[in-house]
Amino acid sequence: MSGHSKWSSIKHKKAVVDAKRGKAFSKVIKEITVAAKNGGGDPDKNPKLRMLIIKAKEVNMPQDNIVRAIKKGTGELPGVTYEEQTYEGFGPGGVAILVDVLTDNKNRSASELRMLFSKKNGNMAGAGSVNWMFNRKGYVEVSKSSVDEDKLFTVVTEAGAEDFVAEDENYEITVPVDNLEDVKKAITDADIAIEVAEVTQIPQNLVKISGKEAKQALALVEELEDHEDVQDVYANFDIAEEDMPEDSI
Repeated sequence: MSGHSKWSSIKHKKAVVDAKRGKAFSKVIKEITVAAKNGGGDPDKNPKLRMLIIKAKEVNMPQDNIVRAIKKGTGELPGVTYEEQTYEGFGPGGVAILVDVLTDNKNRSASELRMLFSKKNGNMAGAGSVNWMFNRKGYVEVSKSSVDEDKLFTVVTEAGAEDFVAEDENYEITVPVDNLEDVKKAITDADIAIEVAEVTQIPQNLVKISGKEAKQALALVEELEDHEDVQDVYANFDIAEEDMPEDSI
């Protein structure tokens, strides 16, 4: 989990900066459109849409943008049809990588991602090569400076958390995806600040890499995340603190 924690924190900080540039908007809009198409435009009846609306508000997306994205998904407004796709591959040091994509052209996305993997010393792999190494979970991170450990442990376990780990600076809470909103609500109702809350893919085992391989793997993951069709990237690396980027944002 420590590798996941460090990279998750970096991604969270990067997302804040991306949001200021408006870069995060296009990704969230795609997700909202697809969620509305698949489950309807009523957030009270569509839990995934409800969660994405909260995510959109966290990056300060205007309400009009949210409404338009929902209407495009339900067909009330014309819009592009996006398909969900997950690509799998390996990075430097044998790191396993999952790439979640929303695209209007799967052939284009696959070709461009294959080129990115190759350029950054990785390679795309066939379906099923990597996916089995990860578990889809809800993940919450709380700073140790925000709350006493015993209090937080009680709050999250009563709300349905399944794992609780105290790392150097943060508490990491793993929950079943269906319980994520309940756990988040319990934490905020207890006046505890949340650093990160997301649905993620948590690796079953971590691959330790360092030095050149660590830098190459981080460069590959960051470049994949910057691709316009990519929604999320997950990797099972465990990188020492000294090899993590000092200025990750």
